[in-house]
Parts: sequence; C-alpha cells; structure tokens
Amino acid sequence: MPYTSSTLAPLRHETYRRIWFASLASNFGGLIQAVGAAWMMTTITASDNMVALVQTSTALPIMLFSLASGALADSFDRRRVMLIAQYFMFAVSAVLSISAYFGWLSPWLLLFFTFLIGCGTALNNPSWQASVGDMVPRVDLPGAVTLNSVGFNITRSVGPAIGGAIVAAAGAAAAFAVNTLSYFALIYALRRWKPTPPASTLPRETLGSAVFAGLRYVSMSPNLQKVLLRGLVFGISASSILALLPIVAINLVVGGPLTYGLMLGSFGIGAIGGAILNDRLRERFSSEAIVRISFTGFALSAVIAASSPIAALTCTGLVIAGACWVLALSLFNTIVQLSTPRWVVGRALSLYQTVTFGGIAGGSWLWGAAADRYGVANALLISAFVMLFGIVIGLRFAMPAFASLNLDPLNRFIEPALGLDITPRSGPIVVQIDYEIADADIADFLALMGERRRIRIRDGARNWALMRDLEKPGRWTETYHAPTWVEYIRHNQRRTQADAENIEQLRALHRGEELPQVHRLIERQAIPPNDDVFYKAPIDLHH
Repeated sequence: MPYTSSTLAPLRHETYRRIWFASLASNFGGLIQAVGAAWMMTTITASDNMVALVQTSTALPIMLFSLASGALADSFDRRRVMLIAQYFMFAVSAVLSISAYFGWLSPWLLLFFTFLIGCGTALNNPSWQASVGDMVPRVDLPGAVTLNSVGFNITRSVGPAIGGAIVAAAGAAAAFAVNTLSYFALIYALRRWKPTPPASTLPRETLGSAVFAGLRYVSMSPNLQKVLLRGLVFGISASSILALLPIVAINLVVGGPLTYGLMLGSFGIGAIGGAILNDRLRERFSSEAIVRISFTGFALSAVIAASSPIAALTCTGLVIAGACWVLALSLFNTIVQLSTPRWVVGRALSLYQTVTFGGIAGGSWLWGAAADRYGVANALLISAFVMLFGIVIGLRFAMPAFASLNLDPLNRFIEPALGLDITPRSGPIVVQIDYEIADADIADFLALMGERRRIRIRDGARNWALMRDLEKPGRWTETYHAPTWVEYIRHNQRRTQADAENIEQLRALHRGEELPQVHRLIERQAIPPNDDVFYKAPIDLHH
C-alpha cells in the first residue's frame, strides 16, 4: 500500500481538527432533525411512500445541484461557500422549528423544508470535501476521508436514539430546534479558518464553463466512471434500508420512535466499526473485494430486516449494514479524491455525489412505492437481489486500485512571447505539434497518442486530431483547438506530474534533432464577411 498514514493522523492538523469536531455537533443536530422529520411524517400521513420520500427530499437536491456546487467550490473561496450554506440551513431549520411548534406542517410542507435543508447540504458538501485536501497533506487524505465518515457515524450511533427520545418526550418541534442550534459550532470554526487562496493569474471560469469542464474531465477518466457506476448501484440498492426503517420499526417489530432511534443508532455503531476496520481491510483486500463485501453485507442486512420480528436481531443486521455503508462510500470518495487534481476535485466529488445521492433519492422513492404495493418485507427482499447485482457488474467494471499518481501541477509551461498583440479572449487558437517518428516506432507512438488524446480532451482541448504527412510519411502532426488564448493557457496549466510520463515517452520516440516543434496559430476567416462577391447583383444569363 502506498499510503501508510493512520486514520487518526489528520487530527494532528489544527484546522482540520477544529472543523472536524465542529462537524460532529452539526451532524448530531442533523440526525436528530432527520429522526424528527421521518417520525413526524408517520404521524401526519398513512402513506408508506410519503415516509420514504423524506429521505428522497433530502437526497434529491444533492443530485440536482451538486455539480453546480462543485463548480463553485473550484472557482470561489470554499470557506465562504460553506459559510453561506450554513447560514442558509440555519434559517430554514429555524422556520421549520417554528412551523412544527405551531402545528402548521402538512406532509408536502414538511418535504419542502427537508428539501431546502438538502439544498444547503448540496451547496456545502463539495466545498467541504474538496477543502479536506487543503487542510491535510496528501498522505493523510485517506485517513481524513475515513475520519469524516467516523465523525458522522459517531453521531449516528447516539444521535438517532437521543433524537427518538426527544421526539417521544417533547415532539418533533424540539428535535428541529436542537438542529437549529447545532449550526453555531461549525459557523464559528469556519469563521476562524483563514485559508490561503491559490495564486492564479487567469480570470475565473464562468459557471457554465466550469460545469462543462468538470463533466468533460470525468467523461475522459475511466477510473472515475467506474466509481460513479458502482456508487449509483450502491445508492439505489442500499437506500432501501434507511428509507423503510421507520416502517420496519412500526410494522415489523411493532416499536415506537425510541425503537427507530435505536435502530439508527445500531447502524451508526456498525459504521464506526467499519471505519475502525477500514485501514486493515485496505491492506489485506483489493478495492473491488471491499465493494463486494459491502454489497453482500447490505443484502444480508436487508434479508434480516425483512424477516425478523425481533428488534434486537434487526439491530444486529443494521450493525452489519452500517459497517458496509462506511466501507463502500469512504472507498468511493477516497478513490475520487486521489484520482483527481486539485483544480477539478470539487466538480469530480460533486459528480460522484450527484450520481450516488441520485441513486439514494431514486431508490428511496422506488422502495417506498414497492412497499406500498408489495409490503415492506417484500420490498426489502427485492432490494437484496439488486445489491447482489451490484456484485455481478464488478466482473465487467471492477473498481480501480488505490491511486498513487502524483496529480500536483507539472508547472513546466511558460507562456510564449507572441508576435501579435492579442487579448485573453482572442481566438480560436489552433495548436500543431510536429513529430518525426521512425517506422519501427509507429505502433508505440499511436498507443501513446491514444493516451495523449484522452489527456488533451480531459484538460479542455477541442477538435483533437492526429495527421500524417503524405509527402514525408515520417512526420506526424498533433493538432487541437482552444476557444480563446486564456483557455489555451488554462489547458496547459492543468497538466499534472503524472502526465509527464506520456510527454517524456513521446519525446523519446521523436527522431528530430530538436524537440517536437510547436506551432500556435489563431483562426481567421479567409473571405471577409462584407466582401463584394456576396453582395453583387446576380447576372442575368438571358441578356
């Protein structure tokens, strides 16, 4: 294993430690709020589907808005973005508490408030997760990702039980009020953090361009695509347990809000156990093996929940599910972070969240509808079969190994001196690079150029092509476009240390006396738009 740092090592860094502990308080309040919302829904509607939609309303905004939030995380001050998100969730939670206290909530109004809180979470999460790499060194990043899961699940292990007790004793409005107060610790910690923004001489990308760049990067990154696929299937299948748990507590084990809280607490305890075992499992098993273990454990837990009338046995199954939840999601998150350079990490994480939480949102609705039609036990059993399908697709789309690539900026590019006076918005820019390649090296050259094409397009190049000179067959020309001069500069600044290997191998195959020659050109129309040829009267051929 290339990463040997312990899980607790990130706590040595003061900023990370302060925000991590503040997040505990915020997560604690969020889980109490979730218990209150789920249980209140069972008291104001008899529809199983409406109960399951509580989880959908929280996860759906993450699916809808995370990509834009990821672009904001990569383009703006992440600390400021997180503060705005925290203030927004505080305001929504305060209004929710007041509405619940005065009895104004209907099922759809409750879903609306939980949707707004989910919007705040969607805005906050990409900036928070992308900021972890700014707070700790790369060697501590896997431990930090795991610690984030540990922190959330420490609160999950006790928060829901306490939330159930609060709901049973004082009602859902009290649970919502506790959540409202929980934001203060994280707001204070974020206001104390004074990060140093990265130096950049380039103008900020527009939101649309930033979103498109994130989509393009992931579309040209096979390892990230595998993570997204497995995360989607995991989200769809594993959402059944948490979405239907209030109904399990009421109908299958005949309990109340305290029973529901204890069940969520069991899930949290299992998650802490999974986090503790995380390092050892990563040392002994491959990423694919860990994902298969997670799918299998969740399927077993779903079968237990569907067939057990005993709360203690159901809780035992939920311990297994909690451990598998952390093992899978922390692994997905870590691979995304280690496979992505800093300039686009927020967008990559947001796409991962969009897909995974989209699966959770859609799966919650799916299993709620299935419970309404076939019963909660049968819905859980069906979801267990879908979890096993998540193992089968691993035969074709196996998870990548823990990446150890150096994705720090290469920093070799020097902006060339130009003979024309252009502006940053001038363009389109056409780049041509000439190589002299021996016949014996053509196969290797084409293989390297296949990788080169992926890297170029991933980093923003357009219309990439490779051409061979008909008169001088040994000469090959790589060509690509950039829409403006500033985008050409941005493209070159996105090269990473890991890309250097491809560059060096291509240069080694080049047979010219000098380095491959680079031509930078700007496109111009050959015929001016107002040329007379377009405006002359047509010739009358009959005269």
